[in-house]
Amino acid sequence: MKYKIDYTLYLVTDRDMLLDTSLEKAVEESILGGATLVQLREKDISTREFYEIASEIKKITDKYNVPLIINDRLDIALAVDATGVHVGQSDMEASIVRKIIGKEKILGVSARTLEEAKKAEKDGADYLGVGAMFGTSTKKDAKNVSFEELAKIREGVSIPIVAIGGINENNVAELKDKGINGLAVISAILHKKDIKEASKKLIQLFRS
Repeated sequence: MKYKIDYTLYLVTDRDMLLDTSLEKAVEESILGGATLVQLREKDISTREFYEIASEIKKITDKYNVPLIINDRLDIALAVDATGVHVGQSDMEASIVRKIIGKEKILGVSARTLEEAKKAEKDGADYLGVGAMFGTSTKKDAKNVSFEELAKIREGVSIPIVAIGGINENNVAELKDKGINGLAVISAILHKKDIKEASKKLIQLFRS
């Protein structure tokens, strides 16, 4: 049976954002603050190291029954039996990923346009990551998606949408009436001294 996902607060990891804590501790604190989903994103490390980090993070997400999504790396997702995998437009085709992971795993796809969103849904995506909604320091090549385009995407697909890119406590209110299912956040959680409190605050602002 496919995992039922709550997309409300979707933590995307980036170890460069951490202040003085470990990734494991940061992920746990965020979950304790209300993070409903975790995506492990790692760049420029060996496959072995990625596998080892994923195995440790999965112990934490399993402990709290929170789904773990692996960014990009299908092999790592399968090796640690993650809940699913997330791919971008320049990664492996979503339709091929779906064939490999089967029907039960969660598949997320990044989309910036209505055309990309519709194709992702057709190819078997369970949800879309749409952005960047605001300027972001964690992805230098990210181009902003307008609220107008977000509205078209929301109208054009039936699967859940998670907004990503530069979301923080100062702009989250702008996304409340946009029909999205959740917020994907990096620095607004991981670059804080009190990660648990930062997670709680974002959820409160989004839901209030």
